[in-house]
Amino acid sequence: MCDTVIPRPEAATVAVQGAAARFPVRRIYCVGRNYADHAREMGDSGREPPFFFAKPADAVLNVAQGAVGVLPYPPLTQDLHHEVELVAALGAGGRDLTPERAAACIWGYAIGLDMTRRDLQGAAKQAGRPWETGKAFDHSAPIGPLHPTAAVGAMAQGAITLSVNGQLRQSGNLSDMIWPVPEAIAYLSTLFELKAGDLIYTGTPAGVGAVVPGDQIEAAIEGLGVLRVRIG
Repeated sequence: MCDTVIPRPEAATVAVQGAAARFPVRRIYCVGRNYADHAREMGDSGREPPFFFAKPADAVLNVAQGAVGVLPYPPLTQDLHHEVELVAALGAGGRDLTPERAAACIWGYAIGLDMTRRDLQGAAKQAGRPWETGKAFDHSAPIGPLHPTAAVGAMAQGAITLSVNGQLRQSGNLSDMIWPVPEAIAYLSTLFELKAGDLIYTGTPAGVGAVVPGDQIEAAIEGLGVLRVRIG
């Protein structure tokens, strides 16, 4: 291994349920508006082609099963929003995958939150600028432990919910996705060469909304447990 002129940054990893070994993160891709009710909520309609944005690998905020993670309220926003999502972790990749091949690449699943500085995202949209300031900030991708596909199956259906301070805000079913996970990954592979270590945040149901310091989020997906995050 060659020397580096500065110390190597610590690689981002995600915990694996019931295991000491961890999952290394290469890239984080996110699917936009992948539930019909959320698409309508944000101004779209119908089964439009999927679109994607990215977060840096070190945006992950690991939260152990049963623990409460703390997400520092990010700077320069007055409108921090929650979005509960199923996360697919790839153990293999490729280009121009079929949905069947894409499904075979999925190593496991987790509960994730796509946290969004909505005011900054909205300003970027109006100016025709990229979304990074709204989507790709530090700790913007809280995630629970990964569950291997061999243990939980394909995760094509099941309840997905999010509550804030005990009040239900988001409720849907994984089967409500406009683009099921294998199809979304297959489409993504026409744009990028996917590789082991990639995380795919697969979209959120309707009901996204703001949180403030002190709020506690409980995100749940049937078969994956509960992800708890307090806004610090």
